[in-house]
Amino acid sequence: MKKFACVFGASGEIGQAICIEMAKSGWSIYLHFHQNMEAVLHLQEKLSKTYLDQDFLIIHADLSSTQGAENAIESIFDVEAIIFANGQSLNKLLEDTSPTEMDTLWKTHVQNPMHIIGNLAFKLRNHQVSYIVLIGSIWGQTGASGEVVYSAVKGAQHAFVKAYAKEAGSSGVRANIIAPGIIDTQMNAGLDAEERSQILDEIPLQRLGKAKEVANIVAFLTSGKADYVTGQVIGINGGWYI
Repeated sequence: MKKFACVFGASGEIGQAICIEMAKSGWSIYLHFHQNMEAVLHLQEKLSKTYLDQDFLIIHADLSSTQGAENAIESIFDVEAIIFANGQSLNKLLEDTSPTEMDTLWKTHVQNPMHIIGNLAFKLRNHQVSYIVLIGSIWGQTGASGEVVYSAVKGAQHAFVKAYAKEAGSSGVRANIIAPGIIDTQMNAGLDAEERSQILDEIPLQRLGKAKEVANIVAFLTSGKADYVTGQVIGINGGWYI
């Protein structure tokens, strides 16, 4: 039988890398996107040509809205793993952040992922072992000046995973969160040479992380080789935060 995972944010660089690594392990995948249809169509074509016996289905949903979450729930049938790699950052002082911006981040990163998991929990329970993995952030662990709201919602994700792992463990669900530091993606391409140099000086391994390195951890957590791991915040930051 085919095993199905849903990767939210499959059009992003980290999301694409996750899909590629999970496909190598035999997963059929729901590929979620919100805005970048071209990227997810290209990913679907690439995976479908490489893994002929697996299915790669596209889901379009705006996870900043309740209706978007409902649309995603209705599109998912059998599912054994749910990965949340979607999201958006917000670089603003707290005093300059509007309630609307706060609400958008909360729904995107916390409320709607919880809503989706809650509504798909009975499908996860159909499997003896199932997986939930969220991509959190180093800022959810240590906080970031100028990204207070983003840090807060990432911290909430971390707390959710710890609590839900306790609640759902007896049903065979493993819930974990990966907390990347600075990953070398387009989102961080705006760093100028001085900013990049300052960051690298603080990172013991003296480099930025790679999207594939995040994906490798997701693939491991959903491989069956890490089934005694649940409720954990797993840092991948080159030693920047320990």
